[in-house]
Formats: sequence, C-alpha cells, structure tokens
Amino acid sequence: MKWFLDITTRSKLVAGFGLMIVLLATVIVIAYLGISAIQASQRSLYQEDFANALDLMKLRSDQNGVRAAQLTMMVLSNRPDQERWRQDADDRSKEIETTTRSLLDRGRNDPRLLGRLEELKAIQDVFEQTRATQINSLIFEGKLEEAKTLALGVNAERYSRMRAISTELGSAAVEKARASVADAEVKAQQAVRVFIIVGIVAVLLAVTMTLLLNRVIALPLLAVSGIAGRVASGDLTVSLPEGDRSDEVGALVRAFRAMVENFRDQTRELVEGATVLGAAASEIVASTTQLAASASESAAAVSETTTTVEEVRQTAQLASQKAKNVSESAQRAAQVAQSGRKSTEDVGTGMGRIRQQMDTIAASMGRLNEQGRTIGQIIATVEDLAAQSNLLAVNAAIEAAKAGEHGKGFSVVAQEVKSLAEQSRQATTQVRTILSDIQKATTDAV
Repeated sequence: MKWFLDITTRSKLVAGFGLMIVLLATVIVIAYLGISAIQASQRSLYQEDFANALDLMKLRSDQNGVRAAQLTMMVLSNRPDQERWRQDADDRSKEIETTTRSLLDRGRNDPRLLGRLEELKAIQDVFEQTRATQINSLIFEGKLEEAKTLALGVNAERYSRMRAISTELGSAAVEKARASVADAEVKAQQAVRVFIIVGIVAVLLAVTMTLLLNRVIALPLLAVSGIAGRVASGDLTVSLPEGDRSDEVGALVRAFRAMVENFRDQTRELVEGATVLGAAASEIVASTTQLAASASESAAAVSETTTTVEEVRQTAQLASQKAKNVSESAQRAAQVAQSGRKSTEDVGTGMGRIRQQMDTIAASMGRLNEQGRTIGQIIATVEDLAAQSNLLAVNAAIEAAKAGEHGKGFSVVAQEVKSLAEQSRQATTQVRTILSDIQKATTDAV
C-alpha cells in the first residue's frame, strides 16, 4: 500500500481511470464476442441448417410433383394435356437439379451429408433420364403398359429411394437445426453469464478504486482543509498528520506543517517583542514623568529667579533715584557753600541728611549684594536642573529610538524637554549677565 501512496496523484488517477477503462473495454469485448458467436450461430442456422431443411422439403415436393405429373400423363389421352404435364415435370426436374446443387455446395464441409447428397443426385439423374427418354416416349407412342411397367417398376423403386434419402436428410437437417438453436441458446446464456460476471467484477473494482482514491486523496485533502480553517480562525494549536507520503498530498501536508510552524514562531516573536515594547514604554513613561517633574521645578525656579530679578531691578532703580537725589543735594550744597557762611548751617543739616541717605544706600547695597548671592545660588540650581533635564531628554530619546514606531511620541516629548532645558540654561545665563552688570554698577556707585 505504501508504494501506491508514494506515486503521484496524476498516476493514481490515470491508474484508476485506466483500470475502469480496461474493465469497460473487457466488458465490451466480451459482449461483442458473445454477440458475434450468437450471430455466427444464427447465420449458420439460417444459412445452412434451415436452408438445407427447406431445400430438402422443396426437393421432396418437386419429386412428388414430377411423379404425379408422370402418372397423370399416363392416364390422359389428349396430347396437349400430356405435353403440358410433361413441361411441368421438366420444370420441376430443373428445380430439383438447382436445389440439389445448392445442397451439394452447402454440404462440402460435411462428408456424411455430401455422400448422401451425391447418392441422391445419382439416383435422381438415373430417374430423370428414364423418365425423360424412355417413359415419356412410350407415353407419346401410346405404349402405356410399357410406360406403366417402367414407371411403377424400376422408377418407382428409384423414387422410393430418393424419397427415403430426402426424408432422412430432411430429418437430419431439422435435428441439426434444433441442435444449432439449442447451441445458440447455450452460447447466449453463457455470454449473458460472462457479461454479468465481468460486469459485476468491473463494478466492484470500480467501487474499490473509487473508495481507495477517496481514502488516499479526498480524505487527506479534507483533513488539511479543516485544519486550514482552524488556522485561519487563529487556532495554531492544531496537530497535522505525518506527511511520510511522496505524492502531492504528502508534499502539501509537509508544506502546510512548515507554514503552521512559521506562524507559531512569528507569533512567539511578536509576543516577546510586545513584552519588550511594553517594558520600554514603561521606562519611557517613568522618564517622561521625571522630566515633567524636573521641568516643573525648572519653571518654578525660573519664576522665582524672574521675581528676584524684578526686585533687584526695582532696588537698583531706587538706588539710582537716591543717588540722583544725593547728587542734586550735593550740587545744592555746593551752591549753598558758595553762597557763604550763611548757608553753612543749612549745609551741615543737608550733609546730615546725605549721610543718612548714604547709610540707607549702603544698607540697600548690602541687601542687593545678598540678593545677588541668592540669585547666583538659584541660577546654579537652575543650571543643574537644566543639565539633568538635558540628560533625561537624551535618555528618553535613546529609549524612544529603541521602541521604534511606538516611541515616536516619547521622542517628541524628550525633544520638548530638551528644548525647555536649553531655554532655562539660556535664561540663567541672561540673568547671570544682568546680575553681573548690577553688581558692577553697585560697586561703581559705592
């Protein structure tokens, strides 16, 4: 059975249908041979047996007619009537000769029949010669007694022998015809039996081949189709039959098994990739949360720095205004001093006010220096936060690159955080420059 499974499907189909065709051809040949045998038997029956029986019956009838015509001629005295009966006898004699030749032609293959027919023909020739040359002459000469003697003597014996032989051959022909009919019936029955037996065998073999082809081709394909339906619905836990066959069905099973294994491997890799992607997404979310917290701290520090700078600016403006007032007072003091002694007391009073204002300015400058140091500390903190934010942004960008397409959103967030850190660094630089300018101006004012 293994060899049948290993041959190709085309070979299986060709073998199956070829066997059916051979069986059908066998049935046709057997039926043809049976019909041919029956036809040959019937042809032999009708062309030989029945023909011989009919010719022998006709031969006896013609012999009887010749005998009756001869006897009638002897009882008639009218010459025309005698001539008419003589002509009838002659015609029947010719028919007897023709029939005898036909019987001889058909009996060539039967020695016994041929011998009896030759014996009959010899007697018939002698009988016809005596009738035509002797008895007819005696009748026409009026010698009826002599004619009766020949007709009822020698020719009567010959007639009896011819009739006996004809009767014997006719009976033999009838029996042979009956035997041929019986033989034809037997052959017909045998042909029918053989046809039925071969037909049953052909049907059984055809059914067996159909069931075998269904088992080795249709059922495996149906099983693979059902498994393919389960795989299409997402069930990769299916188990495939062993594909140890070498035909197309075995190749299909092996290819389908390889496809299912590839699906399983790809699904396993996708699950592992999804797990890694989930872990990376969690890290990116944590980094983003930390970046958001750092950005909030940076924003608060920048806001506090802005407030401090605004206070410093207001203090500087106030110091500048007081310095301007001191300058104006000094100018007025100079004018008073130039006005003379009279204004000396006013000058002393003004100098006292100037001293108080200078003390106030000195105190303001001290506070300004302290606030400048505080702003410096805040700037350092902001720069530190900006550096950390930049580092976190770089780490988030790296994690987003590892995540691929799923990390593009985190990459944008990391870029925004990096941009915010850069803006914070630039703002602290500007604040540091402004503070340096303020400290320089304060030093110059003192």
